[in-house]
Amino acid sequence: MDEIRILVVDDDERIRRMLKRYLSDEGYVVLTAENGMQMHECLQTSKVNLVLLDLNLPGAHGLQLAGEIRTQFEKVGIIILTGSGETVDKVAGLEVGADDYVGKPFEERELLARIRSVLRRTMASDATPDASTATFSNFKLDLQAHLLTTHEGEVIELTTHQFKLLSYLVRNANRVLSRDQIMDEISGKDWAPSDRSVDVLVGKLRTKIESDAAKPLLIKTIRGAGYKFTTSVTLQ
Repeated sequence: MDEIRILVVDDDERIRRMLKRYLSDEGYVVLTAENGMQMHECLQTSKVNLVLLDLNLPGAHGLQLAGEIRTQFEKVGIIILTGSGETVDKVAGLEVGADDYVGKPFEERELLARIRSVLRRTMASDATPDASTATFSNFKLDLQAHLLTTHEGEVIELTTHQFKLLSYLVRNANRVLSRDQIMDEISGKDWAPSDRSVDVLVGKLRTKIESDAAKPLLIKTIRGAGYKFTTSVTLQ
């Protein structure tokens, strides 16, 4: 899967810098623009998955820009950022095609959760979620039957959380996934993961699919960022 690109459109340089630093640390590619003209240039020259759009921009208003994005790019997620508490702004933003609305000042972790939620919805129509099997290295993962086998037919036993982790990794091959992203994806009512428990789970999965778990070739640790599934994956 290609890296996910987020475009931050805000005339406040401090907010642009803060969001670029924070979201880059979470594994996203972050582009920035300070007005509508720069926003359109980015959208035309780069594949953008989600736009964080300030309402109060110089020149064209954020609501107008949100409508223009939605008209030209149906699958691009839009989250409106504004310091305004006016209910009419929220309604208007959703009516022109925005996916969510976050007021300033915002808490970074809350915004990140909103971003992930919108990305899950807007990217749900891509081919990847509909895939039923994933093949990589010497393995075939049946995403419907929750079954991992070698090409020789040997069944590799996986726990529920190991299967969830592997499925998430193969669907996001060659993309850095933070521990927070992994926790959000695989946590359930019966498990409250921490950074350490994610590391332990990755370690156990490595013993199932790596030739040498101490020197992993498939699941790479990206220092200070998280993990990346580095091998080629075919989804069908």
